[in-house]
Amino acid sequence: MDVLQPPRNKTPARMAPLAKLPVFWALEGRRVIVAGGSEAAAWKAELLAACGAHVHVHAASLSETFATLIPRGTDHPQGCLIHYHTEWTAAAFEGATLAIGDCETETEAQAFFDTAREMGVPVNVIDKPAFCQFQFGSIVNRSPVVVSISTDGAAPILAQAIRRKIETLLPLSLRGWAEMAQRLRETINDRLQPGPQRRAFWERFVDRAFRAAPDASSEAAVLDDAMHGAAPAQDRGQVTLVGAGPGDAELLTLKAVRALQAADVILFDDLVSDEVLELARREAKRMLVGKRGGRESCRQDDINDMMLTLTKAGKRVVRLKSGDPMIFGRAGEEIACLQDAGISVDVVPGITAACAMASRLGISLTHRDHAQSVRFVTGHSRKGVLPDHLDWAGLADPHTTTIYYMAGRTARELAEKLQDAGLSANTPVAIVQSLTRENEKRWLGNLGSLSAGMRDIGFDQPVLVGVGAVFHDQMRHTDFRIAQSHC
Repeated sequence: MDVLQPPRNKTPARMAPLAKLPVFWALEGRRVIVAGGSEAAAWKAELLAACGAHVHVHAASLSETFATLIPRGTDHPQGCLIHYHTEWTAAAFEGATLAIGDCETETEAQAFFDTAREMGVPVNVIDKPAFCQFQFGSIVNRSPVVVSISTDGAAPILAQAIRRKIETLLPLSLRGWAEMAQRLRETINDRLQPGPQRRAFWERFVDRAFRAAPDASSEAAVLDDAMHGAAPAQDRGQVTLVGAGPGDAELLTLKAVRALQAADVILFDDLVSDEVLELARREAKRMLVGKRGGRESCRQDDINDMMLTLTKAGKRVVRLKSGDPMIFGRAGEEIACLQDAGISVDVVPGITAACAMASRLGISLTHRDHAQSVRFVTGHSRKGVLPDHLDWAGLADPHTTTIYYMAGRTARELAEKLQDAGLSANTPVAIVQSLTRENEKRWLGNLGSLSAGMRDIGFDQPVLVGVGAVFHDQMRHTDFRIAQSHC
């Protein structure tokens, strides 16, 4: 009995339609033609020579960049640039692998295109898609790792934006790891049989590549791994404490983004913005472990136990903290707990709220006309009130700028303590709520009206309170009222 087969057109396609086939072309020692001496032609010639091509440039005159480029040459051992002071002819195409032309008119472009096709040479006329058999993409260079992005000519600016995004995710040290992989591939293939063993080795290699830059001992460690398998320490996971900044995802460091992209699990604070979390690896498990005053919170001991359990299971954990993890973030407690258990811990700093506040208000926290020092002070203790041992005499110094974190609910007492210590009630004060976010609010006034300012701005979102003469200029240009700002 025949078995009926499903119609082939109902089988899911293995590849969706492509505008162009992405191809990486080996050009070492190959002859390539570049017609034209413009800046655009110079960039294409430099790119081709960097691939090891022998670039034959036909141009009666050269741009300043091109004239400098040709005698300088290229770092590729096989690449070179040869200049002919005449325009191109059909004979120039003989033996060429590629032809690139920069033609001013449609007639010139048509002639160059037709000649190349007649000679069987793939052709690209710069900025004229109708005369291009192939296109250049926007490139991320970590050679031998090369990433190219194309929008099929529809939106070159979009391709450049995508390239910038990818640049943030690929560390420069990836080049060294890829070169090492090239050198060791045959050795590894001789030592490890195809299948799970070899695959597991290369997965560990990739983990190393995205964890740190290679050093003098890295190659020996990789070879030892291939001979004996993963070291016991590698069976354990690791924790990276990452500063998420004040909220705006564009304020993250490149290292923070790479950590988020490599994480298996992300333990994040309540104040971390959704925009920051969107930069994490899609497969990563996200767990809210935030602590907020006056709300149900995750205990610090529970967070520590959670990190230990996850890392002992081999997970890469990112502990994502608002602002900078080392500023009022209990990082010291978490690092001590993990190190006592023999767990590897890295720290990626972030922009702390005080620095973001200064940027948003356009003021220098240490303006030399007003302040000779700056202090960051916690505005509440574990009991939810002002800490017991603050140096009020020092905090009342009129030549110091002080930024109080988490001081919304203690603002009234804070103002009283500072005035009792001798700080004038007319001292300028700034309150910023939801710093760098769409719902950011600002209040500018003086120390005597701080309590009223907090009532105006509200207690539902986190605030930062700045006290000091540096805020005077802001007060001159802004009424003493809530000013809402959209990022």
